[in-house]
Amino acid sequence: MSERNKSTPTPEPGPSAARSANMARIGSTDTQPELTVRRLLHRLGYRYRLHRRDLPGTPDICFPSRKKAIFVHGCFWHRHEGCQRTTTPKTRTSFWENKFQQNVVRDRMNLERLGDLDWETMVVWECETDDLEQLTPRLVAFLCRDP
Repeated sequence: MSERNKSTPTPEPGPSAARSANMARIGSTDTQPELTVRRLLHRLGYRYRLHRRDLPGTPDICFPSRKKAIFVHGCFWHRHEGCQRTTTPKTRTSFWENKFQQNVVRDRMNLERLGDLDWETMVVWECETDDLEQLTPRLVAFLCRDP
C-alpha cells in the first residue's frame, strides 16, 4: 500500500437504493403527527390555515387573526432533545449530522423571524402526539393566551 493511500480517508458510501427510496417517500406536509394535531384542533372547534408560504418557515398550522403558528416537528428530522426517536443512521454519519444541524439552525432562525413579526409560535413534537390528553391542554393554553 502506498503512503498516499494510507493518509487519504475512505469516502463514505452513498445511500443504498432501499434507503434512498424510503427517504423519498417521507413528505414534509400532511404527515401523520400533523394530521393528528389538525384533527384535535378541529374537534376543539378551532379553525386554521395550513402551510402559509408567506411566513418564515411555512408553519404547519396558522391562526392569522391570533398571530399564532404551530410547527409539528418530527423528532428524527428536527432533533427532539432526549427523545428516543432522535437517532442517527449508522452509515454516512457525517452527512446526517451536518443535515440535522442545519435543520436545527434553520428551525431556530424561523422561530426568531416569526417572533420579529409579532407571531407567537409553538412546536409540537411527533412523540407528543401519542398522548392527546397531555397535548390538548397545551394547545388550548397556547391558543387562548393573549399576546
